[in-house]
Amino acid sequence: MSGSFNAIVAEEIDGKTRGSLKQLNLSDLPEEGVLIDISYSSLNYKDGLAVSGKGRICRKLPMVCGIDLAGTVAESSDSRFKVGDKVLVNGYELSEKYWGGYSQKQRVNPDFIVPLPEGLSLKETMAIGTAGYTAMLSIMALKKQGVTPEQGEILVTGAGGGVGSIAIAILSELGFDVVASTGRPELHEYLKRLGASSFIDRSELSEKGAPLAAERWAGVVDSVGSQTLANAIAQTKRDGCVAACGLAGGIDLPATVFPFILRGVTLCGIDSVMAPMALRLEAWKQLARDLPKERLAEITRTEPMTSIPELADQLIAGGIRGRVIVDVNA
Repeated sequence: MSGSFNAIVAEEIDGKTRGSLKQLNLSDLPEEGVLIDISYSSLNYKDGLAVSGKGRICRKLPMVCGIDLAGTVAESSDSRFKVGDKVLVNGYELSEKYWGGYSQKQRVNPDFIVPLPEGLSLKETMAIGTAGYTAMLSIMALKKQGVTPEQGEILVTGAGGGVGSIAIAILSELGFDVVASTGRPELHEYLKRLGASSFIDRSELSEKGAPLAAERWAGVVDSVGSQTLANAIAQTKRDGCVAACGLAGGIDLPATVFPFILRGVTLCGIDSVMAPMALRLEAWKQLARDLPKERLAEITRTEPMTSIPELADQLIAGGIRGRVIVDVNA
């Protein structure tokens, strides 16, 4: 097989790392067991960091960016997958150690591959992408800790982003009363359509608060980190659960042990990158079941791969709402 194809490749130029559109050949791809003709990828916060060079995501260069991909098996040396199978890959250090999904073709370790979940199309899986998959892992953690709709409000921080938007849509569908935290009032109507029942301005959570505040949240899905996460923990009810899945606001956690030892609050870390395959398959199964298609459509827009460098900068600046599907062939 021969012929060139397009990819977004991060390289170091004049001391700065930046992703740009390049042409590759099959001979450039890594030696892995399954060749995938990619249909779609998606844009996540980590992708924004990798392509813009504003975060040290790529551990080696050159690196094909994109932590998600969905497509069709073109070649396989692994008996689990045959030519024509519809599959997806997300996480597993794509765009960090392994070449990722911003490419029309990619060779992938078969241990990373998830068969297309029943009830979802390739495009819908990338509308969900790592952001939606992370949201579902967070919700599964809350449910595992016994959080139910009857126990009270669920706080979702970073509500306008991909994780937040999909978390709101799923939690609402499951009967939870969802409070959305955002600093963009213009998103309120959009978030209401997804299922948010009320709002809290992000400034109320991003400023230093008491180490143990009045109890409010039965559970929290937090993609922000730092002071926002500390305040969310301090406001969580007795025996409540906080799922920490992001760091858009910073990597520090200026909290105390009070909520944990005086209220029994549980802090669950969500590792979407290296989650075991059994958990990964269950998350995708529940996404197919619990995420309403009409709300997924509300969250999503589709852009060509050629727009990725510009979109990456917009995402890091907080200028993108919801989810962006990347059509790698447009």
